[in-house]
Amino acid sequence: MTEQNFEQMRRAMVVSQLRTTGVNDPRVVTAMGEIARERFVPDDKVVLAYADLALPIGVGRALNPPMVTGRLLTEAQVTPGDTALVVGAATGYTVALLEKLGASAVAVEEDAGLYELGSKNVPGATWVKAPLVTGSKEGAPYSLILLDGAVEEIPQALIDQLGDGGRLVGALIDRGVSRLVLGVRAGRGFGTKSFADADAAHLPGFAKPAAFSF
Repeated sequence: MTEQNFEQMRRAMVVSQLRTTGVNDPRVVTAMGEIARERFVPDDKVVLAYADLALPIGVGRALNPPMVTGRLLTEAQVTPGDTALVVGAATGYTVALLEKLGASAVAVEEDAGLYELGSKNVPGATWVKAPLVTGSKEGAPYSLILLDGAVEEIPQALIDQLGDGGRLVGALIDRGVSRLVLGVRAGRGFGTKSFADADAAHLPGFAKPAAFSF
């Protein structure tokens, strides 16, 4: 594969996966058309770097499909100066996009191998090796939290790290279906609304407690 091949694939991603699915923030489209996604996937998966799928990156993890990433960034309304927490930062693709959009990113990753790769790929971000469910209190409060994958529930520990008026985007799993959601914190209150169904990659450690039954 040559750089020209990848450029063609990026253009095709923009035309067929982003513009047709509600990714209508021109800044997000431009950033995703410029960041080389192939740099953030395993060598044996580079031909799939721009495929419309959750792309496996090892240890049971995957990168979100480009459409999912684009929709999350669009709904997040990223602005220069945002302080953003990325939960499940993996190899750093979404972190790099946030930096391109002018945000200051704190990237949380619990897998040692992915943490090492991500911190090399995006050295300008603050990388934290910690369980995903704990986030990073040291950098709080955040104006934006991005869950880079699907979870069964959003822990209160992460909500508490949002500043007043802060936004949270990610995917919630509801009866086996992952739905992209946007949440906003207002004082002590927090609520989410879904804006699309999508096949997002799953993040570990966010399972709901099993319901008690007689």
